[in-house]
Amino acid sequence: MSDRDQITGKTVNLGLFCNVGLAILKSLVGIIGHSQALLADGINSTSDVVYYLVVKFFMRQANKPADKEHPYGHRQLESISAIVVGAFILTTGIAIFWQSLNKIFDLVTGVETFASASSFVVLIAFLTLMLKVYLYFYTKKNFSTTQNPTILALAKDHLNDIMASGAVIIGVIMAKFGILWMDPAAGAIVAIFIVKTGISIIFQSSSELMDAVPDKDFGTIVKDITLSVDGVRDIEDLGIHRFGPSYTIEMIIGVDGDITVDEGNKISHKVEEKLMNHFHDSIRRVTIHFHPSSSDRGSHFKVS
Repeated sequence: MSDRDQITGKTVNLGLFCNVGLAILKSLVGIIGHSQALLADGINSTSDVVYYLVVKFFMRQANKPADKEHPYGHRQLESISAIVVGAFILTTGIAIFWQSLNKIFDLVTGVETFASASSFVVLIAFLTLMLKVYLYFYTKKNFSTTQNPTILALAKDHLNDIMASGAVIIGVIMAKFGILWMDPAAGAIVAIFIVKTGISIIFQSSSELMDAVPDKDFGTIVKDITLSVDGVRDIEDLGIHRFGPSYTIEMIIGVDGDITVDEGNKISHKVEEKLMNHFHDSIRRVTIHFHPSSSDRGSHFKVS
């Protein structure tokens, strides 16, 4: 197992262990302490446990080496895993938001009486806040090392939990001052943050699966490096495909139609070599095809 996979495994295991404890503690205290916001956060932690188990399964599959059916390996499962995380987060957020709105409606209409939350709820929320701050920075640091989209999704969820715990604290304190609806309202605020995080993760991970260009400057740099090679007249097509932490590039370049095939191969090899040297940490493979071109068209190319 590579260092990247070991770091990923440790990050997932730590998050799973912490969320199991938080799910039990927050749910019990939320029920006993009469805090809708903390109970909502406890449900969120319970869903965290479920998708952490799913993530562990996907990460194990993603670690498998390339085979006949998957010549580029199984690293795309990292992005699929991140989408699963986002879907769990989104579903949980919607459920909590609806439940909190029902609670507020029942309080306003007098269908249900309100019991002020215990002060112990604030302590649990504060401890959760401190733990999640640590987990957020730990996970974010490990994402910088691994560039694993699932780890980034988990870091975003930790940030989501930080804001959720803050909402719980504010809601309970405001309820103590007589603003009784603030506690379930804080649960609704928690849900909004959860939904927003889920949508963000799904969109970002889907973009990676659809081979979006890494950033707006990437294609320009590839073009400039390619056109700097003697003999390259233009770039007809540029395809960039993501496989886990690395990318493959497929490119069609235009060369003088009068040169030999061997000379065309030498130009293609120079382009591959320059690109691999420049992007040595992020590019796995470069494949160059060459076509005859009658004139220098330079910037006339498309990225796919």
